[in-house]
Amino acid sequence: MARSPFSPSFWRSPLRGPWFTSVLGIVLLGGITVLFVTGLVSYAAYNPDLSPVNDKTPDKGILGFYLFSWPTDPHWLYRLNQGVHVTLGITLIPVLLAKLWSVVPRLFTLPPARSLAHALERLSLLLLVGGALFEFVTGVLNVQLDYIFPGSFYPLHFYGAWVFIAAFVAHAVLKTPMALRNLRQLREERNDLIPPSPAEPTVSRRGALWFVGGGSLLLFGTTVGQNFDGPLRRTALLAPHGGADPGSGPGGFQINKTAAYAGIRDADTSEEAWRLVVVGANGHTVRLTRADLLAMPLHSAALPIACVEGWSTSDQWWRGVRLRDLAALVGHDEDPPDVLVESLQQRGAFRRAALRANQVADPRSLLALAVNGEDLTPDHGYPARVIVPAAPGVLNTKWVARLTFGDL
Repeated sequence: MARSPFSPSFWRSPLRGPWFTSVLGIVLLGGITVLFVTGLVSYAAYNPDLSPVNDKTPDKGILGFYLFSWPTDPHWLYRLNQGVHVTLGITLIPVLLAKLWSVVPRLFTLPPARSLAHALERLSLLLLVGGALFEFVTGVLNVQLDYIFPGSFYPLHFYGAWVFIAAFVAHAVLKTPMALRNLRQLREERNDLIPPSPAEPTVSRRGALWFVGGGSLLLFGTTVGQNFDGPLRRTALLAPHGGADPGSGPGGFQINKTAAYAGIRDADTSEEAWRLVVVGANGHTVRLTRADLLAMPLHSAALPIACVEGWSTSDQWWRGVRLRDLAALVGHDEDPPDVLVESLQQRGAFRRAALRANQVADPRSLLALAVNGEDLTPDHGYPARVIVPAAPGVLNTKWVARLTFGDL
């Protein structure tokens, strides 16, 4: 028996073959395409070309060609997009690992390059495998809030996705016609994936596919619950927010950052100390206490919170002052402009965030003071937070201290 992986007889599993590999490849072709599209949509939801504070991927150049003003309808748009992106990504992990296992003998083929064309194909394969592992690993670590990789998640995942998708498209163009032929053929043709001296089978290829599918179904079942409230959320064992909701009552729904984590002190949010500074046209500035805000016309909106890590809540009933009414206080009576929102938060990303004019103008966009009939809790942003339909959770700034209206 060969002891070197560079020998074809080293690989003896009878499961390997063009049909098995083709089935997994077709599944990944559809799944990774959806992942890439939802990833681009998720990035666009941050409005990164609006303001430098929103742009976590500088120098993106032509890779920002698809950016557009993020809409506010439907209000569950980001919740759906990011739920699909994260849940599908985790569900595809067994399929990806099985696909890599099925073609691993090719990584040890000698000679490494038989021609220039073969060398280019091997290079694209290296980028494909490396890119896939990089994107899935960084994505899973981000979902778990484990930032053990060097640098920021946003540019790493963004630029890594473009490198990977370039290799993926090239591979798909070359291999998809062959994969479809392999699926249609009644008898499997021999190729370099079929071992020359296969071992005795312990399971059929269809049985192996059922095993892979069962693994994906298990990951789906232990992830998808993070998109729902109630008992189903407790099934999201692989999500960092998969346990019981924080507390109970009106404020008993998911959060990401606590007030303690953000460095928010009671002394800074007390009635005596806290003031909302609103700046507008020609530097017109007003300072409002919480009592001043409560004396203004208050409005309600039923909106969810949806986070980039994939978790979300159902619609919560928020009540507060419309952002466009605050813009009117400082000279923007007609069409409200963009706004820069600044938080009391002392550290961490998105303590400053920008919103587009269409988001400010939406009547459901609020500086919320209460949720589900009670004042905001400290962890939900007391004394005031922004809530905007269809916006990523990090743009719904908590512990708001300053609003600056104007072109950004």
